[in-house]
Amino acid sequence: MGEWGRRLAGSYTRRETRLMPYTPAPTVVSSIASQSDADAFRALNEEWISRLFTLQEEDRAVLGDPLGRIVGPGGDVLLAREQGSGAVVGCVALLAYPDAVFELAKMAVAPAAQGRGIGRQLIAAAIGRAQALGAVRLFLGTNGKLAPAIQLYEEAGFVRITRNRLPVADYYARADILMELK
Repeated sequence: MGEWGRRLAGSYTRRETRLMPYTPAPTVVSSIASQSDADAFRALNEEWISRLFTLQEEDRAVLGDPLGRIVGPGGDVLLAREQGSGAVVGCVALLAYPDAVFELAKMAVAPAAQGRGIGRQLIAAAIGRAQALGAVRLFLGTNGKLAPAIQLYEEAGFVRITRNRLPVADYYARADILMELK
């Protein structure tokens, strides 16, 4: 693990321990493994995006084929499952870009499962998975309407950046807050 990974592991563990005054959710996080996992990923994301924004063509493409559009090019989709039932209650994607750059994207927690620490668990798992995939940079785009998510990202060590610091062009217009992990 390089310096980036050591910093990430140490800083997130400290923050997570200090900021988790509740009992963690009884969930297990694992990589996408089936079409039913892909369907759950799509459904969780379509729910919140459609409720707060408008599904864009790029959303539909990625959500319709996460194995081909995310996993195939070197990324991953992580799912939080209830222990026992195995029901998918949350998800997050890691999109791979050239030069070992990854985007944390498409994070969602089912409304009925919110407030149980699943978002924190997903972010921690995504950071660990990005490290395992060899990431040298991890960024994300979000929106000011998503205050709880922004707080989680900041607690995890993400800092705000300007649009000109994005490693991609033609990024989602709804992303009015851009961040990267320091």
